[in-house]
Amino acid sequence: MASAEERLRRIRPRKRIVFPEIEDPRVQSAVERLAASGVIEPILLKPGNIAIEKYAGIYYERRRAKGVTRMEAAAIARQPLYLAPLMVAAGDAEGSVSGAIYSTADVARAALQTIGTPPALRTASSFFLMCLYNETVGNRGQLMMADCGVVVEPTAMQLADIAISTASSTRALLGVEPTVALLSFSTKGSAKHKEVAKVVEALRIVRERAPELHVDGELQLDAAIVREIGESKAPGSTVAGHANTLIFPNLAAGNIGYKLLECMCGAAAYGPILQGLTKPANDLSRGCSADDVYSVALITALQSVSGAESA
Repeated sequence: MASAEERLRRIRPRKRIVFPEIEDPRVQSAVERLAASGVIEPILLKPGNIAIEKYAGIYYERRRAKGVTRMEAAAIARQPLYLAPLMVAAGDAEGSVSGAIYSTADVARAALQTIGTPPALRTASSFFLMCLYNETVGNRGQLMMADCGVVVEPTAMQLADIAISTASSTRALLGVEPTVALLSFSTKGSAKHKEVAKVVEALRIVRERAPELHVDGELQLDAAIVREIGESKAPGSTVAGHANTLIFPNLAAGNIGYKLLECMCGAAAYGPILQGLTKPANDLSRGCSADDVYSVALITALQSVSGAESA
């Protein structure tokens, strides 16, 4: 995360990241370190000291079509898990980080109900940033992998959303242009199956919606990241063998894939990081360390930079 710190130190004003889990010692430790480092401005949320009327109003406007009353909105806005992303939605912080205590499902639900997704992108998803010892893979050993934590069985349209979101995350975090591989058990028609057809259709949608994106599929993993195999299995593809952004066909494949790299190859795994939201609100593993909280806060700040640039 050293390069992330260097990039954020050059940004003024500092990005404000809010943390709702004030009782957790790991969060407290990370917030103290962030404040001392000067890379971002951490906000340790203390709901009793915040007038919630504005945030209750935001929640009510977002959810009244679902039958939420003003009284219910006020009660929800008092909950730290909802108040933190409501502050982000209101522009009083650039991002939020939670999940040391709350579950991923709870964090994602709060983010979707308070911040939501942009009109052109209907699918919130997640990615892992994987850092490997083998620097010949991806971007000098760095790989972006999605979706590993949210969407269980994406449709072709959702898969396209995930690919477009992850490409944007690659630019924000790695500072390089994404080279996106839509993964499958087939490479360029080597197998016929409805799951392969879904990936092919997702590629068509991505190319239609984001023609500037460097993307290809369907590709097997080895064809996506190993140059010699990519040249053999997918001759003529400029993505095969060079991918730094891997899009899995379903959650099972993505979750197993990142855990294999982490457990068997010793790769460092940062995530799951939520993406596809209008503004960043991120999740932590409940087994996280203070270092993990610190790193996710830096990632959240970088996401907010990318979002501001594209707004």
